[in-house]
Amino acid sequence: MAEAIYVGGLLVATPLLDDPNFRRGVVLILEHDEDGGTLGVMLNRPSEVTVTQVLPSWDALVTGPPVLFEGGPVQTDSALALASVPSGEEPLGWRRLHAGSSAVSKLGTVDLDAPPEILAGEITQMRIFAGYAGWTAGQLEAEIREGSWYVVEAEPGDTFDSLPTNLWRSVLRRQPGELAFVATCPDDPKLN
Repeated sequence: MAEAIYVGGLLVATPLLDDPNFRRGVVLILEHDEDGGTLGVMLNRPSEVTVTQVLPSWDALVTGPPVLFEGGPVQTDSALALASVPSGEEPLGWRRLHAGSSAVSKLGTVDLDAPPEILAGEITQMRIFAGYAGWTAGQLEAEIREGSWYVVEAEPGDTFDSLPTNLWRSVLRRQPGELAFVATCPDDPKLN
């Protein structure tokens, strides 16, 4: 399964992963290079900090909930934004994640140093993440082999899910076969 790591795919924490940074986490893979490592953001960790408190000029463009999301434990003092576009165009201030026909082909990163006005009519949804999740070359593959992560396909709505705290169960429920049953695992697997 480690060879299935790809930009636009999801990493879903297995019930065995009890690291508080990633427990029951869903990570969207933004970059992957076998020699350079992997970078992603947690999609299901809304924080208590509103976008207005940190980046007020972007508040009007953010898809609810209008808060910063905890993207991961790395560089939590920096922000990264994801936005989707309605067409195949690449507006100024936006860079496509993946050029294929996958579920995330209209998803890209936003240059938060650009004026929000240039993207206001160009994007349909947007979220801002504080920090990111990162793995060195081979580290994520080792974690997958030891049973910490499932690698699954993303669906278009995952990044901007209106109930982000339910995303872990939602993503697992839609998987084929026995993997769907993992969604019913109690918070403490020892109680199962």
